Amino acid sequence: MLSQPDALNALRALFKKKRVVMLPEIYALLSTTSRMSVFRRLRELDYLSSFSHVGRYYTLPGVANFDPQGLWFFEDIGFSRFGNLKETLIQLVEQSIAGRTHEELEKQLRLRVHNTLLDLVRSGRIAREMFEGVFLYHSIRTEKAHRQLARRREGVGDSAQ
Repeated sequence: MLSQPDALNALRALFKKKRVVMLPEIYALLSTTSRMSVFRRLRELDYLSSFSHVGRYYTLPGVANFDPQGLWFFEDIGFSRFGNLKETLIQLVEQSIAGRTHEELEKQLRLRVHNTLLDLVRSGRIAREMFEGVFLYHSIRTEKAHRQLARRREGVGDSAQ
């Protein structure tokens, strides 16, 4: 295992060169098989894991170039300022001025989100209601939900997100 300063410098150089890496490459770089040691070093760099690909990819905040919604894609790998897929969906729904449909969220995140949305609704973290034949996901906060639904009725959709 590399010393702490050497490990951090090596990780910074790796992410500068490759931008996105998987754990086996980090284990090899740090000359360790200890998961705890790898994540201790990554934590010191405030790492991000992908919300897509079951979180198997890693990068650093300084590498990611987030869009206004807090998303960054490296090829087909998605990262979010908000962390994992569930937290990202909650934030996208909360940020939305007119709620979001399943289709809009899948298009934006470039992956299937149906089961995750259902889990979030069932756990009370977001709400949904039928709107023109599709589920519209919106805030659980009553006043915000009313504003989102009113905007959707006015014809505001994902293009204004």
